Amino acid sequence: MATLETPEPTSILVSGATGYVGGRLIPRLLDDKHRIVCLVRSGSKLDRPFADSVTVVNGSAESPDDVARAAEGCRVAFYLIHSLGRDDFADHDRRMAEAFRIGCERAGVERIVYLGGLGRADDDLSPHLESRQEVGRVLGAGSVDVTEIRAAIIIGSGSASFEMLRSLTETLPVMVTPRWVQETRCQPVAIRDVLTCLQRSVGRNDPGHEILELGGPDQLTYVEMMQGYAAVAGLRRRLVIGLPVLTPSLSAHWVTFVTPLPANLARQLVDSLINDVIVTERSATEELGVDPIGFRHAVQATLQMVSDLVIPTRWTGSSMIPLLEATPNPEDPEWASGSVLADIRRATTSADPARLFRVISGIGGDNGWLTGNWMWRLRGLADKVVGGVGLRRGRRHPLDLAIGDAVDFWRVESIESERFLRLRAEMKLPGHAWLEWRISTDESSQNGATTVQQAARFVPRGVLGRAYWYVLLPFHSLIFPRMLAKIIKAAEAAEAEEPAAASTGQRGLT
Repeated sequence: MATLETPEPTSILVSGATGYVGGRLIPRLLDDKHRIVCLVRSGSKLDRPFADSVTVVNGSAESPDDVARAAEGCRVAFYLIHSLGRDDFADHDRRMAEAFRIGCERAGVERIVYLGGLGRADDDLSPHLESRQEVGRVLGAGSVDVTEIRAAIIIGSGSASFEMLRSLTETLPVMVTPRWVQETRCQPVAIRDVLTCLQRSVGRNDPGHEILELGGPDQLTYVEMMQGYAAVAGLRRRLVIGLPVLTPSLSAHWVTFVTPLPANLARQLVDSLINDVIVTERSATEELGVDPIGFRHAVQATLQMVSDLVIPTRWTGSSMIPLLEATPNPEDPEWASGSVLADIRRATTSADPARLFRVISGIGGDNGWLTGNWMWRLRGLADKVVGGVGLRRGRRHPLDLAIGDAVDFWRVESIESERFLRLRAEMKLPGHAWLEWRISTDESSQNGATTVQQAARFVPRGVLGRAYWYVLLPFHSLIFPRMLAKIIKAAEAAEAEEPAAASTGQRGLT
């Protein structure tokens, strides 16, 4: 095994800082006290919690001059970008990798760390996997040492391969698939283990171009992964029928139809399923001292943080437990995080945030829900019939709320005084539901306009979950617009009263 040094704090260039892996890796590197330089096309795109802690250089990885300028003084450079989804992705990635390598050579970078794709070169690789490995060869063709980590399917919200797996399994209780989906094998790896391997690669000292293969402890077929996902997600076992006549092209059309992935991306991912992606050479987990978690553990970690509705998306430093790194983040693509269905309403008012928040935090219990109370009571009765909590719990205090408080069949999950309230549903549901309000003030506005955003979000479980949401849409269209309007009306009425009367808390809710 090669020597693994604990790296001293150093300067590191990260390309792909706005991407899926890069946005999760940077906080780890900052925890290790490294100085981070991010090369981005536009500094405004790096709207991340860590943006103030890194040096941002505007430029393109396709320009050797821009890369050299950004990499000046950096010892290590992470190459975490690719153009999967483009029709010309292979040519584009080849040119970009060459430009990046030349720029790093000019700047005196000592090591490039590249996250590529696993697969045996003699296995007639798909265009996607062949391109990922070609990028590694291009990066390794120069004078800079390269650590290429070839990963299998990454399990974590935002990973394109995982989102395809998630969407197919949740949407289809019965599937007709190509027979090779039941034969080719993969070693899926958790995003937390990918990040740990990348993080520890900063301390590598092997000369030349080293290739480390990264996979989890389980070797599974794609069908076994779907069945494993269904078991962890609480879904019925999926009926999978394999047919030899289904080609990757036909399968890709079907994937595009039933998942939110873009067509080009779906086609390229499906093409890659014909290849085994298992570790056969130098294991990254062994070389880098990582004990990877299994597939079901990784899925469970992701589903615990199924969306940023569970906890606010934030970087909390080294105290964050490893499982939280499966949490979706702002840099995830639009098709990530499963199917999050939402009813989002916004309105502007002259009422100040304190009065708005007072009205919002008084909802529920004896105060009622401002509009459609008979519908809320009917939903509570239906919940009790199926063994749920119904509306019987009410609330602890008519106006005050704290995290963990019950509000009828909701529970307070997050609260920021005068700014934000999120309730998580505890009624019986085929999925997970939240109701939240966010208050913001336009400081540049002369009249101090305040905006209230009200959002009902639902993460469905299987086909039944999706049906449940769409059946309730007519009721949502009746309840939610009126609820927001009445919140604003009540706050504006309090605004017009004497401050002393408004602050007594005796007037209740309109």
